[in-house]
Parts: sequence; structure tokens; C-alpha cells
Amino acid sequence: MNEQEIERLVDKFERSSLNEMQISDNNFKLLLTKPHHSNAANSAAPVATSAPVQTAEAPTEDDAVVPAPLVGLVYLAAQPGKPVFKSVGDQVKAGDGVCLIEAMKVVNEVKSPYDGILREVLVEDGSLVEYDQPLFRIEKN
Repeated sequence: MNEQEIERLVDKFERSSLNEMQISDNNFKLLLTKPHHSNAANSAAPVATSAPVQTAEAPTEDDAVVPAPLVGLVYLAAQPGKPVFKSVGDQVKAGDGVCLIEAMKVVNEVKSPYDGILREVLVEDGSLVEYDQPLFRIEKN
């Protein structure tokens, strides 16, 4: 993708009603976002109630971080008003679902790569997360 194509895409994106656009081409990845204006009537994504970030004990050397595998909106529960997948202090097994990330109207389950105890939730429900952003801190067993 050359510079002129990128400029053309950015110009079209700025004039569009889209709030986010991602383009990938071989070794090239472009993510365009517009400032988020809180207006539930115009929101295409589900509205989630904001849960506070949960924290517990201070980090230890046995802690590991679960990173976001993609850019999108993070949801700590399967649906608004339902219990969260995991809470601080819960036992977590490798492969357990810990949250959902919605990207381009596709919902992806994020699974823990570790066995251990969930020590900290590092994101707020419904917030936008970046690729590789820390989501949870787990004390590995």
C-alpha cells in the first residue's frame, strides 16, 4: 500500500460516519479511530454498565499478565446484567474464558493462558482496548 492510497483512505474515513476502521495488507496494518462521543442513541455496539476495575494484592514475581489479543471493546460478562466471567480471587485454569472482545461486530472470547488466581482486573467493562494491552493479572500456580 503506497502513501497516496493511505492518504485517500484516511480522507474517506474522516468524511465517513465510521468511528473505527482497520485495514491489513501483508506486513502492513492501519487502524483509524475517531474520538468517541458518548451518545447511546448513535452507538452501534452494545451498551454495557461500567464495572469498577478490581484490584487485590500487590504484584508478586509469580504474576503473569493476560494481554488483549486484538483491538476492540472488552466485556467482562457475557451480557449486560449477567455475572462477570471471573472476579478477583477466583481460581482460573488455562483455557477458561475471562472476557469477550468485540471487534468489527465479531465477538471473540479471551481465554486465560495460565492456571492460577485472578489478582487484578486491569480494564473497565465496555472500554476500548489496544492489541497486547494488559487485561488481567494472574498469580500463577
